[in-house]
Amino acid sequence: MKNGLEDVIAAETQLSDVDGEAGRLIIRGVSLDHLIAGGTYEGVAALLLDGLMERSFGETDLRDWLAKARTAMFGHIKAADAAVLALPPVDAMRALIARLPDGEDFDTALSLMAAPAVYLPAVLRLQRGQRPIAPNASLSQAADILRMLTGKLPSKEQTAALDTYLVTISDHGLNASTFASRVIASTHAGLTSSVLAALSALKGPLHGGAPGPVLDMLDAIATAKNAGPWLGEALDRGERLMGFGHRIYRVRDPRADALKGALKPLIASGQVDSARGALAEAVEAAALAILKVRKPDRPLDVNVEFYTALLLETLGFPRQAFTGVFAIGRTVGWLAHAREQALDGRLIRPRSVYIGPLPAAA
Repeated sequence: MKNGLEDVIAAETQLSDVDGEAGRLIIRGVSLDHLIAGGTYEGVAALLLDGLMERSFGETDLRDWLAKARTAMFGHIKAADAAVLALPPVDAMRALIARLPDGEDFDTALSLMAAPAVYLPAVLRLQRGQRPIAPNASLSQAADILRMLTGKLPSKEQTAALDTYLVTISDHGLNASTFASRVIASTHAGLTSSVLAALSALKGPLHGGAPGPVLDMLDAIATAKNAGPWLGEALDRGERLMGFGHRIYRVRDPRADALKGALKPLIASGQVDSARGALAEAVEAAALAILKVRKPDRPLDVNVEFYTALLLETLGFPRQAFTGVFAIGRTVGWLAHAREQALDGRLIRPRSVYIGPLPAAA
């Protein structure tokens, strides 16, 4: 028995490979650095779902179908009543997704990819007392998300940055939420059930889908010269430095560099507070230096959460919505794993070791 299923092989997959020793992420045979070079959400979604659905399609087809699906999903926003809007954004989004049919076909998958992209911006606006904005079928998924959030057409740099984020977090091995999706799919429940199970796992604080505390740390540090002393005191108190360390990666998380790179065009075009960006880089450098001294036997480097927080803040998402944005990008990975499991896998039924009391002898 291995607590937490550490190093237990529970599935064979063609979808993604996480090499923690080399710091490499491969999705359907393509390395992350190649995927993000001009890649889009629709492109990585078509790649992940290729051969797993009942019809064939490419990136252009998927863009058109997703646009129509977003329009259809907007009709469900009327179900966001006062009780739903009183929930945290990710819970409100989950409540709305739960209303969708629980099919296993491509139309269900399209609805599930479109739904969070529409529901999250709408919920955020309604919670601020603003009217939700209907989708624009002429835009890409990333551009339309930002337009529905802010009410303005995003710049090409903003759209590219969100696309990079959605591509980067689209799939990542057999993490907790993806495993939850596969467990549900192994029972031959529908795709909506798999996505709801995965989303419920994602919102747990140990999963890693909520990088908001990174911004809290940056706010508390405030200035570059305060980074070293603040981080040292945090370690003295036994606190974890947010945005550093990963259960799989023994070296730098390649997704962190992808997102740091996505910020550069925004910084160069003046769409990011340069002081905020400089503070983040100063904190990164100070944290890596102090962790090397304080924890020399533990490979702690920057993870995906560190630059995710800065990127999503720059794009206008509030901190309480970060888990929901993660779900927008990861849903296609959950769907691909659910389909792969349903098509090729067996019912997932591990055993447990009983350690309770035995009945008294007669």
